[in-house]
Amino acid sequence: MRRREFITLLGGTTVAWPIATWAQQRGQVARLGVLMSAAANDPDGDARITAFRQALQRLGWTEGQSVQIDVRWAGGDAALDRKFAAELVALKPDVILATASQTVAALQAVTQTVPIVFAHAADPVGGGFVNSLARPGGNATGFVLFEYSLGAKWLEILKELAPGVTRVAVLRDPAMAAGIGQFGAIQSVAPTLGVELTPINLRDSGEVERAISAFASSPNGGLIVTAAPLALVRRDLIITLAARHKLCAIYNLRSYVAAGGLISYGTDIYDLYRRAAGYIDRVLKGEKPSDLPVQAPTKFETVINMKTARALGITMPASLITRADEVIE
Repeated sequence: MRRREFITLLGGTTVAWPIATWAQQRGQVARLGVLMSAAANDPDGDARITAFRQALQRLGWTEGQSVQIDVRWAGGDAALDRKFAAELVALKPDVILATASQTVAALQAVTQTVPIVFAHAADPVGGGFVNSLARPGGNATGFVLFEYSLGAKWLEILKELAPGVTRVAVLRDPAMAAGIGQFGAIQSVAPTLGVELTPINLRDSGEVERAISAFASSPNGGLIVTAAPLALVRRDLIITLAARHKLCAIYNLRSYVAAGGLISYGTDIYDLYRRAAGYIDRVLKGEKPSDLPVQAPTKFETVINMKTARALGITMPASLITRADEVIE
């Protein structure tokens, strides 16, 4: 679909028709599929899709008039990713918005032709979603959630916050290439910082609870929660366990801290959804994903929950408070 500009013969004035008017004239409404990695009842997932819808609206796309949006919520469940990917492709959308690496993988297993824009994916080249960042080459493009070097930063911040920490449990999804990559980045700086790492898999809630409880039975422990859909789905459990066992914990997204986590450092996730709306707009106007370069995040944020710090008996270093983008009291 393309938004046309008609140049009048009288005066050579350029007139850009609003998208809604253009769609009505053509008798067409753009169809957009959305496959969310969050669960349907997740307030953070709602906030993400709201940021996307608002950005799309600002670009002139009005839901119900010029665009129809079909949303599916997989909640980190791989089986639901596959099911909903097939459902969305069967609806014959003009483009699909995907969130997280596993939703992109599920969609590309179903279609190599329907355009896909991912709001965030970890290592899209390593995941096989694109040929390269500069020239994606296939039916998908979008935005990178983080660089692996971010893993080292998490451990550095954790040690700045709690210098006495010598043991750190790392929650990761080993089924994701990004889960292995993030752990490797943390592992690369652990000896220098005098930290012993313990990987904890995110596959099962019971396994997570048992592993964290066992880890916390010894002193001087800390916790790093890496970027993974399963971690986000289980964030309430993880935050509760960190509080119960008095573990100093760092997370990758603000949503964990808003829910009671101690501190986060990572990408401004809502900014990625707003930027994804810009790519969706360009695809709907006729550009190809293969021609749109994959872009890195440009906004990072540090968020601190002072109420949680007080409950844990932690004195937050002034250096961290000064650098924080948001302090939740």
